[in-house]
Amino acid sequence: MGLSLDATQLDRYSRHIIMDEVGQEGQAALLDASVLVVGAGGLGSPAIEYLAAAGVGHLGIADDDVVERSNLQRQVVHGDADVGRPKVASAADFVADLNPDVTVTTHELRVEPENVGDLVADYDFVVDATDNFRTRYLVNDACTLAAIPFSHGAIYKFEGQVTTVTPGGPCYRCLFPEAPPEGMVADCASTGVLGVLPGTVGCVQATEAVKAVVDVGDLLEGRMLFYDAMDMTFEELEYRQNPDCPVCGDDPIDSVAEVDYTDESCAVQGAD
Repeated sequence: MGLSLDATQLDRYSRHIIMDEVGQEGQAALLDASVLVVGAGGLGSPAIEYLAAAGVGHLGIADDDVVERSNLQRQVVHGDADVGRPKVASAADFVADLNPDVTVTTHELRVEPENVGDLVADYDFVVDATDNFRTRYLVNDACTLAAIPFSHGAIYKFEGQVTTVTPGGPCYRCLFPEAPPEGMVADCASTGVLGVLPGTVGCVQATEAVKAVVDVGDLLEGRMLFYDAMDMTFEELEYRQNPDCPVCGDDPIDSVAEVDYTDESCAVQGAD
C-alpha cells in the first residue's frame, strides 16, 4: 500500500490501530480506499459520517437533491443553515469539518443508465443509500456487471433491510427479480419514517464498507438482514444466486443498456 501514518493519524485512529483485526495496515487500507455513497439523505447521512470518521481516504457523494427542512429529522449531515443547498455540498462541508484526511468528490447528478457505469467505476465499494427502486436496480446492475461490491439498504416506517453484494455472489435481482408495481410501496413523504431508523441501517451499511476495505469478518453476502425498530428485533433471510439471473447468472447481460429502467418493473428485456 505504501501509505504510512503520521503522528496525528496515529492519534486519530488509535482505537482502530490497537485492534488486532485492523491495526496500522487496516487503517492504511481505509485511508487508501475509495467509497461512493449514492444518496445523501437518511441512509447516506450516517454512512457518510461514519465512513469519514473511520478515515476512508476518498469519499464520493452522489445526489441531485437539495436540503429541505423536513429532511433534518433524520439526515444528520445537514443543518438548518443548509436548507436550500445541494445535499452533496452540505455533506462535503460536514466531512471537511469532521476529518481533513478525507477527500470528497461530489456528483450533483441524477443516476441514469448513461452515467452509472462511469460513476461507480472509480470506486472500490459503493453504498446504495437511495430511496427508489429504479436507482437501486441501476446501482445493482452497474456494480454487479463491473464486479464492484456494494451494500444495499432500504427503510420503511419502523423497518429496515441491508444486504451486501460481492463479485461472484448473488445480487439484488436474485432476491427481487423485478420492482413491485408503482404505488405498492409508499415513500417516506407519504407514510413517514422514524427519524433514528436510517441511522441504524446506514451504520450497518458503513460497517459493511469498512469490513470490506479492511478485509475482516463476514459480510452480508447472500443474506438480507431485516431490522424492526418497533419490536427491536433482527432477522436474517438467506438467498442464493439464481443461475437464470440476467445480471449475475450463467448468461448475464453485457450492460445496463439492455434494461428498460423507464418501465416500473425495471425488467431486463427478453428475460424470463
